[in-house]
Amino acid sequence: MSFFEHVKDAHQVEQTYRYETSTTLAQQALTDGGSIHPLIVPSKLTGGTGLMNPSILVHKGKLIVNVRCTNYFFYHSEKKKFIHPWGPLTYLHPEDDMKLRTENFYCELDGNYNITRVNHVDTSKLDKEPIWEFVGLEDARLVEWNEKLYMTGVRRDTNTTGQGRMELSEIEVLDNEVIEVSRTRIGAPGEDTSYCEKNWMPVLDQDYTYIKWCNPTEVVLADIEKAKAETVFLGDTRMFNRNPKGLTEPRGGSQVISFGDYYIALTHEVDLFKGEKKVKDGVYRHRFIVWDKNWNIVKFSDDFTIMGGHTEFTCGMCHYKGRILITFGFQDNAAYLLEVPYATIEKFVNNAKV
Repeated sequence: MSFFEHVKDAHQVEQTYRYETSTTLAQQALTDGGSIHPLIVPSKLTGGTGLMNPSILVHKGKLIVNVRCTNYFFYHSEKKKFIHPWGPLTYLHPEDDMKLRTENFYCELDGNYNITRVNHVDTSKLDKEPIWEFVGLEDARLVEWNEKLYMTGVRRDTNTTGQGRMELSEIEVLDNEVIEVSRTRIGAPGEDTSYCEKNWMPVLDQDYTYIKWCNPTEVVLADIEKAKAETVFLGDTRMFNRNPKGLTEPRGGSQVISFGDYYIALTHEVDLFKGEKKVKDGVYRHRFIVWDKNWNIVKFSDDFTIMGGHTEFTCGMCHYKGRILITFGFQDNAAYLLEVPYATIEKFVNNAKV
């Protein structure tokens, strides 16, 4: 695959941040012959609350998806026109449960991206009484490593401060159920004193390997026996020397997938700020990043949105039948699969203004 043939030097480039871009990823994908599909888990299984941040993987010839479900509704005032009295960004909980709870649902898709099977992922064998207000495995990416199927995301309910660590949850898919059979909490590299480690991007073709940071790139290897990660690569190439206006550093994101002589992932950046009511608000932006096989950053796209929303997040990307499939959540209330022609990604990466 050669659409990265005109490699641009990504060293010390600076960028002017823009909230608005003329074309979203979904618009361009549809123009180029792609398609978009909602991923809907029946409300009788979820209770009818928010679906979000799905991950996708081709596993033993099947398209499988994990969909995150929460016990709350999320409301965000787009364009800041209809602001709730509590602010532009509001979580609506059940009256008798103010915690942020996550459940996960395993799905199988047919070739037309219709859901043919849904199972709640049963974690009861390994669950312990949560001792913080964010409960469950959040934003779990699907990966097959060492011939085992895992969900890997962040869990923050194991101590009273909400300290987050990436976890590896091995799941077993049986005829009528999906069960978590092992769980490993991964200590951060070094002294392991950071508050919240999350959104590490698993590298699909390198067992137990993640991209932890992107700018510069830090690659870590998780030792399952020691429940600890060690840095195996720390680059010196940056996409920009300072963040674009208001944006956090680029983070995961999708899984990291091999693409010919390169690796590619879809990352996110956030502008967190206080709006006119002096309460929290935020805007998410996305970016494709391309590495060579030695983890040097060789290209990256401009920032963009997927469907034009201010709260979007992706946990999944894979190859399938000559296309790229990207799974993402919209407004923390809907889950989608976007079928993207390779030409679309070529346009976003090769036509970057940076």
